[in-house]
Amino acid sequence: MDILQAVHEDHFKTLDTQGLRDKMLVTQIMCPGELKLTYSHVDRIIIGGAVPTQGALTLGDGKELGVAYFLERREMGVINIGAPGRIVVDGESVALGRHHGLYIPKESRDVRFESDDPADPARFYINSAPAHVRLALRHIRPEDASPTTLGDPATGNVRTINKYLHADVLETCQLSMGLTELEAGSMWNTMPCHTHERRMEVYFYFNLAEDDVVFHLCGKPEESRHIVVANEQAVIHPSWSIHCGFGTRRYTFIWGMCGENLTYDDMDFVATRDLR
Repeated sequence: MDILQAVHEDHFKTLDTQGLRDKMLVTQIMCPGELKLTYSHVDRIIIGGAVPTQGALTLGDGKELGVAYFLERREMGVINIGAPGRIVVDGESVALGRHHGLYIPKESRDVRFESDDPADPARFYINSAPAHVRLALRHIRPEDASPTTLGDPATGNVRTINKYLHADVLETCQLSMGLTELEAGSMWNTMPCHTHERRMEVYFYFNLAEDDVVFHLCGKPEESRHIVVANEQAVIHPSWSIHCGFGTRRYTFIWGMCGENLTYDDMDFVATRDLR
């Protein structure tokens, strides 16, 4: 498991381009045949990917977390962005098609990721956060998600926000997740941008062609910076940082949050004219 330290806003100002990428960008997530995880000290979120190609990939023990097993004190959300597969949780097998999600509760001991066809594998994107109580295992199909469509073609940001781990869909301890799809001709996400002092957030971008990128904005609103993000990479934001972006072509991204509350619209919006 890779480890990323939190970045203070004063330290953030001193980082050059590579320093910024080293501290906030996760580039290795979907690795064929591997379960790849990154632990961030920003609210202790873990993000990662599982791409089973030669058999099942098993969630490891809790040694790196100081517990007996990985989810002893954590909950987990998973969204499959690849071909059909399944996740087996303590003997219960859940089939996950493309854009299906799964909430895995605290105290789940044995978690295995499998592909239906190893030659065309599932690609499971993972978020995990500390949890205080065991809740119910829950399969979230795309039609189960809570959708909201926002934006305008004139401003290039028509998008549908599909809320998977959200109070409208199921109960979690602190983890929220969803999948946002941009319409053809739209490139902007999350405009006007915002911060939320009470929660951190991770953006995982996918459905980008090899020669396409997203210019992802971050930092303080009055002193913004950007990170160039390629397909299947993620940016981790502390609560004080804005988060929004513009792509060279439309794309899809998964957002994940954890922190003080589960109030999705608890955001501090920043007027576009106030950005610097």
